[in-house]
Amino acid sequence: MVTNKKIVLTGASSGIGLEVLKLLSAEKSNTILAISRHAEEKLSDFAPNVIPFTMDISTREGVDAVFEKANEVFDGAKIDIFYANAGFPYYEEFNYTNWERIAKIFETNTFSPIYTYAKYLHHLDGRPGHLAYTVSAIGQMAMPGYALYSASKFALHGFQQAMRLEKPNNLKVTCLYPVATDTNFFKVAAPIDFEKPFPLQQPDVVARKMVAGLDAEKKFVSPSPLFALSKVLMGVCPPVRTVYWKLETGKLERFKKNLKEMKLGR
Repeated sequence: MVTNKKIVLTGASSGIGLEVLKLLSAEKSNTILAISRHAEEKLSDFAPNVIPFTMDISTREGVDAVFEKANEVFDGAKIDIFYANAGFPYYEEFNYTNWERIAKIFETNTFSPIYTYAKYLHHLDGRPGHLAYTVSAIGQMAMPGYALYSASKFALHGFQQAMRLEKPNNLKVTCLYPVATDTNFFKVAAPIDFEKPFPLQQPDVVARKMVAGLDAEKKFVSPSPLFALSKVLMGVCPPVRTVYWKLETGKLERFKKNLKEMKLGR
């Protein structure tokens, strides 16, 4: 179990982040700065060793503010673990011209964790530290309906891969690769309900495996054995991936039909 650590956790008020927060805060020797856009509203009655901080981390100013707050609440001590977990998806057919919408998902899912890496290195100044990312299985295999989300996570996956070749020895890095996880992730992805991808995991299972991975300082955490098996199977027999994509594309087509009917008021 992770113990006696000063931890920053983004995306802490929902989904995987909330489940991780429950586990980390159960160990009273930890102190967690819990970040989200609604942290003080949603986490004000949480455990005494949790300090909620409301901040949008999709901007440079937001990330800078997180480090300033950490310096304040940890009384100048170093951040032992910085877990950049915050992120969000769109579920859609990507066929529009909207620069701002594209920028927003990359600012949150990609730019922010990349900038955080550099900020954290400067914060550590040679001291030992542990950086964690929620990347996603979709950062290794794209999915229909998630073009921008896939792209943002592919970029983060590529960054962590190159960063490991450059990073100093004082920094440990753990990356989480969950499959679809049954959280409000899907509620914010689209204006109507839609069929979730297969396979689907529960957030508490993912969180337990991630916290165990942090404790063991693992480089990678892949909570779904089925995903690991499927990568091997699809590599050996590519038609399996084609069939899988066809099934998931069928879900997107049904979503598009339902969305069109909703807009027509049927």
